[in-house]
Amino acid sequence: MIAQHTAEGGVLGCSGKTDPESRRDDRFSRTHFRPHQSGHYVGPVVKGAWFNAAPKRRSAPNKENAVPILRSNDAVLQYEVAGSGLDLVLLHPFPLNHHFWDPVVPALSGQYRVITPDLRTHGDSEAGDGPVTMQRLAEDLHRLCREEGVTKAIFVGASVGGYALFEFWRRYREQVAAIVLSNTRAGPENAEGRANRLRIADQVLRDGTAGFIEDMLHKLLSPATLSNRPDIVDAARHMMQKMSPQDIAGVQRGMADRLDSVETLGTINVPAIVIVGGDEVRAEAELMHHHIRASKLYVIEKAGHYAAMERPEEYARILRQFADEVYH
Repeated sequence: MIAQHTAEGGVLGCSGKTDPESRRDDRFSRTHFRPHQSGHYVGPVVKGAWFNAAPKRRSAPNKENAVPILRSNDAVLQYEVAGSGLDLVLLHPFPLNHHFWDPVVPALSGQYRVITPDLRTHGDSEAGDGPVTMQRLAEDLHRLCREEGVTKAIFVGASVGGYALFEFWRRYREQVAAIVLSNTRAGPENAEGRANRLRIADQVLRDGTAGFIEDMLHKLLSPATLSNRPDIVDAARHMMQKMSPQDIAGVQRGMADRLDSVETLGTINVPAIVIVGGDEVRAEAELMHHHIRASKLYVIEKAGHYAAMERPEEYARILRQFADEVYH
């Protein structure tokens, strides 16, 4: 039997019920995204963090509101740093940006330095030339670590962020203190999946992004989120709208050709956890958990592919507990 850890910190046994003795106190209040008069979305409420969903800017920010930027070969990349201490690097999913992590960062940055980049083409980071391959994302991440003096960190990869982490591990595993694979998978695209990604790339270039975005929202968010949390749905939509048709097509083509990372799972010899939404298909998460020695699998109920946005209190608790175990 595979032991599955719930978002509350318990362990699911054969009965599927949570052991009450293994629960942790819920230290995080419900996070809300709310519209601001500027038209941006604000969240989370705790510590006054801002959720900026403004249209994509390709130019460098002004000095009065400066954020770190990094040149990586043919693209200028933007990222944010919060807190101080040992390092956590969080990689967001497609087609969102680093603000995906806004509800989670306050629970981590009091103890750790949290680095949240906009992956190439996403958010305010430039695309560069050609498809956004996982190899290019891994090299961008390496340059970011060098820029910020990160010699060893816990890396968290959600969705495409997880794909990039597999490539980063193959190239720069000495920099990885521990790894979190969230709402992602190790297997490559099969012929049908690859063809579908290439079809979507062509479709958004021809028809624009509006239909693609609505399809993604209904495919990736849980039914509970879609029904009860319009603030989260709107926040995800606004992040997606920052990507142009060319941006989306470039990432789709890069993901279509990603390598098979199943064999890589057996080489991961650092502390590792796998996180999956309760409303996602769990087969890929269970496969990763099975192949990574001594890993733990956490299932966040009432969450889909964007678990960190949908259930941020539970997600933050899992990350904080894991970081505390790794670093202390």
